[in-house]
Amino acid sequence: MGRRVVVGVAVSVAVATCAVAAVVVGRRVKSRRKWRRVVRVLKEFEEACGTPVGRLRQVVDAMAVEMHAGLASEGGSKLKMLLTFVDKLPTGDEKGYYYALDLGGTNFRVLRVLLVGKRSSILAQDVERQSIPPHLKTSTSEDLFDFIASALKQFVEKEGDGSQISPIRRELGVTFSFPVKQTSISSGILIKWTKGFAIEDMVGRDVVECLQAALTRNGLEMHVTVLVNDTVGTFSLGHYHDPDTVAAVIIGTGTNACYMERADAIIKCQGLLTTSGGMVVNMEWGNFWSSHLPRTSYDIDLDTESSNPNDQVFEKMISGMYLGDIVRRVILRMSLESDIFGPVSSRLSMPFILRTPLMAAMHDDDTPDLTEVARILKEVLEISEVPLKVRKLVVKVCDVVARRAARLAAAGIVGILKKIGRDGSGGIASGRSRSDTKMRRTVVAIEGGLYTSYTMFREYLHEALHEILGEDIAHHVILKATEDGSGIGAALLAAAQSSSNTVDSVQLS
Repeated sequence: MGRRVVVGVAVSVAVATCAVAAVVVGRRVKSRRKWRRVVRVLKEFEEACGTPVGRLRQVVDAMAVEMHAGLASEGGSKLKMLLTFVDKLPTGDEKGYYYALDLGGTNFRVLRVLLVGKRSSILAQDVERQSIPPHLKTSTSEDLFDFIASALKQFVEKEGDGSQISPIRRELGVTFSFPVKQTSISSGILIKWTKGFAIEDMVGRDVVECLQAALTRNGLEMHVTVLVNDTVGTFSLGHYHDPDTVAAVIIGTGTNACYMERADAIIKCQGLLTTSGGMVVNMEWGNFWSSHLPRTSYDIDLDTESSNPNDQVFEKMISGMYLGDIVRRVILRMSLESDIFGPVSSRLSMPFILRTPLMAAMHDDDTPDLTEVARILKEVLEISEVPLKVRKLVVKVCDVVARRAARLAAAGIVGILKKIGRDGSGGIASGRSRSDTKMRRTVVAIEGGLYTSYTMFREYLHEALHEILGEDIAHHVILKATEDGSGIGAALLAAAQSSSNTVDSVQLS
């Protein structure tokens, strides 16, 4: 009897042990399946974002072709290829005090720079930032520009002992970051307001005319010499420091590019005559599109849900405004596929909650336990206690998004170089081989936090540039970071276009 009991107990224990083992094994199998599902999401995303050098060269060719089409006719390309009427860039010989007004949103800045005629030597620089009261954003054009003119006057009065304004006429460069149809180097019609401004009587009017009238009303003898956007200002600053600068690119919250084009290549504006034989063209390259761009379902969803669907496709793939949100969308998909992040956080469904600087911080996290990744997941997305291997997965998502963006930006830059014959191939219309072309030193000015502050992004961009061009050609292409093209650059353009240095040099015959 006792032996039967012992045997029965032993059998029961064995059965229980087998049951527990079965549960453990079942959980492991289930866990592995969940992990495989998440890894599959990442693998599919990585493949869809692929940018092998062959594809990048297709993007290069497409960019050059679209540039050509945009110069040939209005509406001939997704690239607007806008005339800036800037044909003279700073040479380094400019002397004197020059001013800039940078109006781009909630704040505006006024600057004064002192130039002494030696390239790369900006002897002095004064800057003042001021907020625009909210009520002026919906008031009248007179109210807004009188407020700005008054601030400019106060800024000028601080010169010397501040006792009075001297009778000298001052030259002012204006960076105006709203949609404008440029009609000359110092005039442009406001197309529409953005960024919370809604001054109805201003739309359809000349921005410079309104500002100039306000300066006069406020008794300030100041002449608006140039009206530009921040990309052209960056080009100006880059060229001032290095005469081999042929283009400028901004890669920050948004993105754009401009470059110096031959006047006779701007076919849509027949009879264009410039003293220099060239003109800076504002590409508005954020709107570039090509079937060769590696778009994913996440990009398409982001675009569809945006305020401007089917617009700015290139910008939505490479600029700081959007990269963090692409990462958020991939993490959300992973959370829906598996519970490796725990219960699906409601924060993951909030557009743009994961900003690109946070993405960059996770991507650059070099701590053994990825503590910065854990902190951001917890504090921003409310995802706690994430295992290390899952944190590594998040870093990989950041890497895929940043790498694709940087490599596409590099392809865009090479596209510009190809169009103007600075990629070693002789240009879009040339039949010369790379070996027949003597490559000149070529500088591209770059501004924007995505390039200057995001280390991995910058490294991937440089790597792709070398892959596309080849080491022999890439050796001649230099990317130079600039700072404050929208401010200092505008003042430098005012100096370059000043009546003391030049006369109106652009004509339409």
